[in-house]
Amino acid sequence: MMNITYKGKIIVRDVSIADNFISRLMGYMFQANPHKAGILFEPAISIHTCFMNFPLDVIFMDSSYKIIKIYRHLKPWRHTWFYFLSKKTLEIPAGQFPLEIKEGDILEVENV
Repeated sequence: MMNITYKGKIIVRDVSIADNFISRLMGYMFQANPHKAGILFEPAISIHTCFMNFPLDVIFMDSSYKIIKIYRHLKPWRHTWFYFLSKKTLEIPAGQFPLEIKEGDILEVENV
């Protein structure tokens, strides 16, 4: 588990890492409600929201956690573009990612 911070402030707590077949396959699919605060997919250049029952905020980042693209309130049954520079993708339930954070900003990771 890890926390994602921005300028020293925790913005997402207890993020799970999806870095194997099963964790990457399941993510938030088939869940009635979010069962995790956030999921960090490594690697991920694109995502889909098929079989999901709630919208997501999705943040594509490079290896240094610099934000490449932000999708806010991505509805179920959608697919993002491909971001070939992306190395990590953070999914969190919609509305939880602070509006002041924008593309080009750098997030920090705090292992817990």
